Amino acid sequence: MARIVERDTTPLARADVDPVTLDLVENGLRNARYEMDEVLFRTALSPGIREQHDEFPLIADASGKMVVGQFGLSIPDFLAGFDGDIGEGDVLLTSDPYACGAAISHANDWLVVLPIYVDGRVVGWASMFGHMSDVGGKTPSSMPTDARTIYEEGVVIPPFKLYENGKVNEDALRIILNQVRVPDWNRADLNGLVAACRTAARRVQEMCARFGTATYLSALDDLLQRNHDAMKVLLQVVFEEGRTLSFTDYICDDGVGFGPYELKLSLTRTGEKVHLDFTGSSPQAAGPINYYLNENLARMFFGIYMITVADPQILWNDGFYPLVDVTIPDGSYWKPKHPAALNARNHGIGRVFDLFGGLLGQTNPALLNAAGFSSSPHFMYSGNYSGGDRKGEWFQLYSIGFGGIPGRPLGDGPDGHSLWPSFVNIPCEFLESYYPLRIEKWETLADTGGAGLHRGGNGVDVAYRFLEPGTIAIHDDRWLMYPWGVNGGTPGARGRKWIDRAGGEREILPSKCHDVPVHPGDVLHFVTWGGGGWGDPLERDPALVGLEVRRGLVSSDGARRYGVVTDDGGAVDTDGTEDLRRRLRAGRPDELPVFDMGPGLDEILARCEEETGLPAPTRPVWT
Repeated sequence: MARIVERDTTPLARADVDPVTLDLVENGLRNARYEMDEVLFRTALSPGIREQHDEFPLIADASGKMVVGQFGLSIPDFLAGFDGDIGEGDVLLTSDPYACGAAISHANDWLVVLPIYVDGRVVGWASMFGHMSDVGGKTPSSMPTDARTIYEEGVVIPPFKLYENGKVNEDALRIILNQVRVPDWNRADLNGLVAACRTAARRVQEMCARFGTATYLSALDDLLQRNHDAMKVLLQVVFEEGRTLSFTDYICDDGVGFGPYELKLSLTRTGEKVHLDFTGSSPQAAGPINYYLNENLARMFFGIYMITVADPQILWNDGFYPLVDVTIPDGSYWKPKHPAALNARNHGIGRVFDLFGGLLGQTNPALLNAAGFSSSPHFMYSGNYSGGDRKGEWFQLYSIGFGGIPGRPLGDGPDGHSLWPSFVNIPCEFLESYYPLRIEKWETLADTGGAGLHRGGNGVDVAYRFLEPGTIAIHDDRWLMYPWGVNGGTPGARGRKWIDRAGGEREILPSKCHDVPVHPGDVLHFVTWGGGGWGDPLERDPALVGLEVRRGLVSSDGARRYGVVTDDGGAVDTDGTEDLRRRLRAGRPDELPVFDMGPGLDEILARCEEETGLPAPTRPVWT
């Protein structure tokens, strides 16, 4: 447990905070959180952070409770895993999930934490982690899809003082950077993380000077309490007393031949509290898809979903945590035992939101989202230039793919978008300027979104033509199990990956692979999955379907899923549409299913190779 060094430990008296001051403090913190992002984006070098914004900031109170942030982490768990004194001017760093209670979840995430001091007293914490594009290990980008231990995934940094009393530990940093393939990227990204946290610290110190430290700290207490009180009411409105809700989804495979992995979540409300229970999920994976889920992060994800869907006006912070109990079985997919591999945990992070969506929707189908692009698929390409002025120079690309967002109560799911709202696309011009490749195609694929009153977003087909020999790696999912539809909506299409070789052959790729050789002229098609549809497709406006046919979002054949008859130009045949819809309604049950998961698991596995070109995975079992 960390020991916090303070010159002044005299308790401060509680201050009354008027509504205007509370609003100023709240918005000051929010602005500081966004300023942290901008500082990092302007100083980072890796495309994953600089261009795609794969980073997450946080500002906490003196006890480590998040007051403002983006998907956060758990400072209390980090501090519990740090054995040593922490004083003014110290900056701590780690990338070891097992040493910080899963405050981060794989070794590519470098986590910076620093205390915020005012007059010798800790008044809060600033923290930020970012995904480093490479941290060493046996494959470029440090995400080997066949890894079975964390030791194969690159340098794993134990919690230590990167800065002590304002002075950087150059020897330790030199050792760390010696393990990675592009040390300039890591150094710049790390400096950006530290600078962002120091920026947040300055803004907090300025607010303490402006309002008084006692007033500032009391304002944080009020913001946390306001969240607690609002969530307490929300839980009682949404969840029935004593009723247990359960929902199950899957991750298709683990990269080494096992799958699908069953992810089960149950929820019970008792009094003012709810209990989240992950019992019934599959055992930890042999491959690297394990998601080491911290209990506080489970609370945070639940709060994000509840607040975003049910009442987005509530301030999102850690104040509601005492209202949520969490059970995560040891040795399960969600809590693997050391030294299990963790690098591909991005699929589990996204699937958490599908699980919460399935739970929440059972209480009120009008609030139910379909399954969507619940992952952050990765594409990596690296090698050495073979000729020209850059002969022998190393190149390395790490990028995040986009897909179909689910159909929702309020409307269609966006096409070709990210699960994480802050992530942005790397422009084609950037890729073609900095890497030896050409983007032959970057387009949404018609009909990949599930049909519904509100259509699921379409997936995308990005076609990369390689100009230099090298190797590629892919991390994706939903190639086997379907993104389910809800309230009568149908599932979205599954993802696919293949290479059209320069010699004319086509090679089907699994969703998780690395060190795949590519040569000049080869073209990779990176096809992502679509979002599930929401609501009865036969209730969708035929004119809107016709418009989407004209725009290439729905084909004329795909329009028939909505009971709409069009020509290839999108002109709607009104009489034909009425007749088709009448026949489709007559041939289906009167009551549409709340969840349409697609074919059953046994059928999917039996038809796997025929439909996907890939062998079916072997079901995992507890041992």
